[in-house]
Amino acid sequence: MKVLEVTNVDFSLAHFLVPLMLAIQAEGHEVVGVCADGPLLAGVRAQGLRVVPVPMARSLSPLAQWRAFRALLALMRAEKPDLVHAHMPISGFLARLAARCAGVPRVAYTCHGFLFNQPGPWWRRTLALVMEWLGGRMTDVLLTVSEDEAADARRLGIGRAVAVRNGRDGSRYRPNPAARAHVRAGLGVDNARCVVVIVSRLVRHKGHPELVAAMAQLPDAELWVVGERLPSDHGADIGPLLDQPHVRRLGYRTDVADVLAAADIFALPSHFEGLPMSVIEAMLTGLPVVATNIRGPREQVLDGETGLLVPPFQVQPLADALTLLAGSAALRLQYGGAGRLRALALYNEPAVLARTLDLLGLDR
Repeated sequence: MKVLEVTNVDFSLAHFLVPLMLAIQAEGHEVVGVCADGPLLAGVRAQGLRVVPVPMARSLSPLAQWRAFRALLALMRAEKPDLVHAHMPISGFLARLAARCAGVPRVAYTCHGFLFNQPGPWWRRTLALVMEWLGGRMTDVLLTVSEDEAADARRLGIGRAVAVRNGRDGSRYRPNPAARAHVRAGLGVDNARCVVVIVSRLVRHKGHPELVAAMAQLPDAELWVVGERLPSDHGADIGPLLDQPHVRRLGYRTDVADVLAAADIFALPSHFEGLPMSVIEAMLTGLPVVATNIRGPREQVLDGETGLLVPPFQVQPLADALTLLAGSAALRLQYGGAGRLRALALYNEPAVLARTLDLLGLDR
């Protein structure tokens, strides 16, 4: 079979879809990645995967979306895939519409977070709900990464969704004393100093402003910020908010597994999520996780067992949770160990990929 894996930008394809594409290829199928062009695609192609760039846009511009749709339709008519597997809200809708117009036999969609669950004006959330409902009418296989959003899809009549979760490799993301020593030595950070780390795009809804403010109450700890702002990200630049004495900006890193192993606490005070990969990576690394009590993280983090859940948008509960963990190495070890066991049981990459291939009809 020929499969098109369609998403919005190179970041999404490189960080979320490569393991699935490799698994599809290993099953003997032809797989083609489709997304907007970008520098991260070079690394994807270096792994022997074919990627075709199309002018995808993360915006509500009708003209930009019309161009993307036309490019997708032309590509599907030329490639004649047996299955189109779409991802992300806007690119997912356009890919499913193009697939139906091109006569693709089978169409699948994985929701990584419904836009109508995100904070925003009522008209945007209503438009997102209508888009997902219409998209559901064009979908043969509807998957979500979180149980909450699978339930939302069924309740709202979007489709008979199945949650497949996300997964990461537990042999790559793991406690690693050698990596801890190497990274800390390279950054000039004493092994005894408590380090809180966040790994995410630099956008407001990941909660960086609250995290930076909370960290000001932990004078004996520092915050490592891993990630960059994507060219397609919306909203104000939060970079100036990070220019604080207790904050160390590490930028985009290809050694995230080692950086996590060098930290003591993982924090992700997001305002909305699907099922964040970064939380899974942190849990596998044996870090206690402080996250917000929202869809996605509240499925991953067992409050008081593998980490702590706090309300979104609020600084003081976040500061209190970080202070508690920063002050107790024993509690960090207890929560981190329990989190790794939970992640190995629920978010093991081979198991997640096998389930996804089965639901897509691609296993043999």
